[in-house]
Amino acid sequence: MAAVQARLAAHSEARALVFLADLSAALAVSLDLRQTLSEAVRRIAEFMDAEAASLFLLTEGEGMLECRVCVGPIDIAGLRIPLGQGVVGRCVAENASQIVADAASDERVDRSNDSDTGFITRSLLCAPLSTANGPIGALEVVNKRSGGTFSAEDAEILRLVAAPTSLAINNARMAHELVQQARMKREFDLARRMQKSLLPKRRRDGFPLLGMNLPAHEISGDFYDYFDLADGRIGFVIGDVSGKGLDAALLMVRAASLLRWVGKEGTPPSEWLARVNEELCQTSLEGRFVCALVGHCDRNGEQVEIAAAGFPPALRYKDGEFTEYLSGGAPLGILPGMSFEASRIDLRGASLYCFSDGLTDVRDAQRQTIGAEGVRALIQRHAGASAEPRLRGMFTELKHLRLVDDTTLLLVERMQVQGPEVLLKRRFPAQAEQMRDIRTRLRSALDDAGVESALRDQLVLVVDEACCNVIRHAYGPGQSGDIDLRVSRDGAALEFVISDTAPAVDPATVKAKPLGECRSGGLGVALMEQVMDEWSLCGLPCGCGNRLTMRKRIGDRGQVGEIRE
Repeated sequence: MAAVQARLAAHSEARALVFLADLSAALAVSLDLRQTLSEAVRRIAEFMDAEAASLFLLTEGEGMLECRVCVGPIDIAGLRIPLGQGVVGRCVAENASQIVADAASDERVDRSNDSDTGFITRSLLCAPLSTANGPIGALEVVNKRSGGTFSAEDAEILRLVAAPTSLAINNARMAHELVQQARMKREFDLARRMQKSLLPKRRRDGFPLLGMNLPAHEISGDFYDYFDLADGRIGFVIGDVSGKGLDAALLMVRAASLLRWVGKEGTPPSEWLARVNEELCQTSLEGRFVCALVGHCDRNGEQVEIAAAGFPPALRYKDGEFTEYLSGGAPLGILPGMSFEASRIDLRGASLYCFSDGLTDVRDAQRQTIGAEGVRALIQRHAGASAEPRLRGMFTELKHLRLVDDTTLLLVERMQVQGPEVLLKRRFPAQAEQMRDIRTRLRSALDDAGVESALRDQLVLVVDEACCNVIRHAYGPGQSGDIDLRVSRDGAALEFVISDTAPAVDPATVKAKPLGECRSGGLGVALMEQVMDEWSLCGLPCGCGNRLTMRKRIGDRGQVGEIRE
């Protein structure tokens, strides 16, 4: 008799293991569990010899258990049970299996559903869906078909069956979260690219405006813009949209476009803000608003007129003294019919700083906001530098503090026309393995200068091929030396100078082959003629070495970007 019982127990255990393996394989087939779980619960009910089975999951943040899948004579899908109540609620709250031998006399059983549906619950078995972070739900089977009651052995089997089920659900949830995160990342990347496309390109040759934007998070709610007016003046805008995230980013795009559209007409600053305010008030912004400062200046940056809506005071700085220009109105998009006051400013020999409240909200080492006084001290510390190094120095200092909001600054002043700006200067051994670092540095320098990506890649390729030609042909095998690379910008043109100390090369022998006949490392001359506007090769004055000079004009606005961080 004992041998028979042992064989029956072994057979039952083997059958359970086979079912468990089959169930795990079925659940692993798809991350979409809507169909998979329905089939799994049906198979569990059959295996457990139960009249009905159901799967409950915790609802996020509500402390409720909701029936997601059920099989049997009664459909209870959607039934919600408070955590800790009833058999299912206690199972999850205690993270322990529950066995009910006699439902009619067990206080844990809620028999209201029986009276409503006519289904008689005799016995119950419930196992938690456990994970490393705690239970996420429960599996419940109801009434043995044979008429008996569920045993401790049944409870152990159901607990084992619940393990792959909870794992499959958890994996599906994580996969869904990863998909959502990837989608959000794509949307944030698109919004960020859209925002950057709205920022104006850096203009040189004495252009009197210079801007910088430093987002505190992935997407900035700040923006700035400047543009030419028909009468020769320059219009400019700096703004800050309330809120964060994609909604604020979309409002930022709309507000920036609307401010440019109205401003391009040469509308006086006070009227400019009033018109934009009316447009924004005509549609629902869902409690959001836009703070902005707009203005005009002459080409020399000497006479300025501004008006502001809910924006921090603009600061005029001259000879260590500040003059403050307060905002004359409420933010845009709140109340229709608002009027705004304009201020006329004499900027001869002075600078005008317009900035979002992110600058005053920067936190120092003691986590205190630097406030208006901190901003003035920051301006004074960097006042001795010319405009572009000044702004870069200010923002470099800010990066060492704690940014809590997007920070944008627009500087208006008479700019001095300077000589060529050196973008990259590098001496390196004439070795092929050095070129990877040179390509990276050159690409970064051209990016910082705002050169468009397609042109940037062409220029990097030309320089790479030219340097490879020096390594392979000017120096040749067995020779060593250095290469000097200097990249500079003079107004609307880029200049690339490559110098070496190799034996002098006769420029007349350096001719281009058709690109189709060239291989990598031999494309230099052909690419120079195709990409560059002009190039020349000559010997160095010392009689030893060569200098290759290449120039590329990039337009009046130069495909050269504003200062961006």
